[in-house]
Amino acid sequence: MKAIQMSSFGEPEVLKLVDVEEPVPAENEVRVKLLFAGVNPAEAYIRAGGYAFFTPNFPYTPGFDGAGVVDEVGPGVTRLKAGDRVFVASALAKRKTGTYAEKVVCDAAAVHQLPESVSFEQGAALGIPVTAAYRALFHRAHLKPGETVLVHGASGGVGTLAVQLAKYAGTRVIGTAGTEEGMELVKKSGADFVLNHNQTGYLDKISQVSNGSGIDVVIEMLANVNLEKDLQVLNKFGRVVVIGNRGALDFNPRLTMAKEADILGMAVWNAPLDEFNESLIAVEAALKNGGLQPFVGTILPLAKAAKAQAQILSEKAKGKMVLEIAKN
Repeated sequence: MKAIQMSSFGEPEVLKLVDVEEPVPAENEVRVKLLFAGVNPAEAYIRAGGYAFFTPNFPYTPGFDGAGVVDEVGPGVTRLKAGDRVFVASALAKRKTGTYAEKVVCDAAAVHQLPESVSFEQGAALGIPVTAAYRALFHRAHLKPGETVLVHGASGGVGTLAVQLAKYAGTRVIGTAGTEEGMELVKKSGADFVLNHNQTGYLDKISQVSNGSGIDVVIEMLANVNLEKDLQVLNKFGRVVVIGNRGALDFNPRLTMAKEADILGMAVWNAPLDEFNESLIAVEAALKNGGLQPFVGTILPLAKAAKAQAQILSEKAKGKMVLEIAKN
């Protein structure tokens, strides 16, 4: 079968399209014939070397997320069968052969049903982004119905899903984006209000659009730029969950004191396995019930994986980038 493989760390050019043997599922494992694979910044960091949460053995096929059809099940698997439409979220699986490939084998617990109402490219947009959004909202912030959430940077793969999950949980959601196109995507995701974070004084509108209730939870995609602003608009006992950060900052910790605010870090890789699997079960239910509709942005062929990894770190996200592996 065809797969992307790397034999050393380096620039995107180390990713090569090669022929490899099909992986075989063992006990409690599933093999999926993939149609699309998700592309995540984490995969680019792993390829470059020195990623804190994951170090591969070479040769290595990247990719944790994908969608396709179950091809074969190993002994002990009863929840899935050959022919099932599924999405793959293998970041925490014990075995994962990589989704930048025509087929992937991983733990059955990392493979979940994809309803007919959700396309395969949408299914590939789940995985790391949706488990990050779920963990940030429910395991870290302990979001409650009726609260008000600010998704700061809501037009990317994680942000659009965080907006939808928060709305599905019965909260008021304010999202931000930096372009008209991005703002429209956040609106389509279900945000009650959308602000342009490139406009001066945009957070001054928080009181108005929240009906004076303020912000209970902030989901933060760029903490080095926004953290101090987040603390200023946060309610007493509010929570900021940091999903993304690209630099250092200098701010006064006293901002946390008067409000007894919590600043919480989040990384999917730290999730206890039971919580990770819980999030996937919840996501499967939300997909079936119409509470989630992932937005796909750029689609590139599998052979262009190097280009995809270069773009994922350099472009403003509008939806989720995926690789097309086979035609539906």
